[in-house]
Order: sequence, then C-alpha cells, then structure tokens
Amino acid sequence: MSKTDFVESVAKHGKVSKADAKRAVEMVFGAVEAGLKGAKSEGKYQIGTFGSFRMTKRGARTGRNPRTGEPIKIKASKSLRFKPSSQLKKAAGC
Repeated sequence: MSKTDFVESVAKHGKVSKADAKRAVEMVFGAVEAGLKGAKSEGKYQIGTFGSFRMTKRGARTGRNPRTGEPIKIKASKSLRFKPSSQLKKAAGC
C-alpha cells in the first residue's frame, strides 16, 4: 500500500477530506519518526496495541562480491525491526 492509498483509506474510513487525512497521517508518521530518533541506540519504541519498533546494530563484516568472489568490507550499520502486537496479528488472521 502506498502512502497515497493509505491517506485515501484514512479519508474514507474517517469520513474526512483527503487534505485532513493527509495531515493526520503526516502527524502520525512524524510522531513515530521523532520517537525513533529519541529512542536510545538499541532502543525500543512501542505503539500501544499496534506493535513495536526496535533499532539494532549490525557490526562490520567481510562479505563477498557474488560476481567476482573477491572479499569486500561491509561497514557497520543500524537496522530497524518491527514486531506486530498479538492483537494486530489476530486482526490480520495470523
């Protein structure tokens, strides 16, 4: 689902204009982004009965170029993981 589709869905289900729905979606995404920025490295940001986001660190490592087979260095990086709540899983039929 694209962001535009999401805004249209919010507008339809909330019975509001697309402009109001877009502002609401932008506020929610902004709040999640601010929460993730405020979370400590390896921190966790939980959204009630929706789920939780967790930042993890990946260490530097050596990989291989699949075309040539030569070793390459891969830099350390951060990754974001999402774990849905049990209520969200149940709603999705999982």
